[in-house]
Amino acid sequence: MRVPLSVPFAARTLLLLGLGGCATLTGNTEQMVLVQTIQDNRELTGAGCILSNDVGKWFVTTPGRITIRKSQEPLKVDCRKHGSPAIATDDHIDPKLNGSVWGNVILTLGVGYFVDRNTGAGFDYPSILTIVMQDPARLAPPPAPISASPPAAAVPEAVVQPKVAPLPIPDPVVY
Repeated sequence: MRVPLSVPFAARTLLLLGLGGCATLTGNTEQMVLVQTIQDNRELTGAGCILSNDVGKWFVTTPGRITIRKSQEPLKVDCRKHGSPAIATDDHIDPKLNGSVWGNVILTLGVGYFVDRNTGAGFDYPSILTIVMQDPARLAPPPAPISASPPAAAVPEAVVQPKVAPLPIPDPVVY
């Protein structure tokens, strides 16, 4: 933007500082992120991942870079590898306020913050997303549901096990 020279220097400086603090004017509503997947502490290549938030949905094959739209809402990630049971779902990658928001809050008395929040320009997701893939078969099964105990009349008689004497402890071997 070109400011006429007839405007006093102090006014031009304040105008440029004001614009510099506004994420909506100087920032971007899009962000490039690198998505990588690991399994058993090793990089897993070729996993297909769907990234989504309240403003869109994007697909990337790992490792890969993709441009997504920023939002104040969490980013959801769902990754799967064809021919492998490995899956990963992370539905809560929170965005962080970026530095330009604070200048915007101060210089616009908070009005610009609401614009930045609604457009997503005031937020950034992590620039590198490392997704941990897991084999669902290797995960621990969920705990069994607790059932109510049957009435006392329906309880069968207890089976008494005979007591067995413990085996003697062998002498320690000395080398």
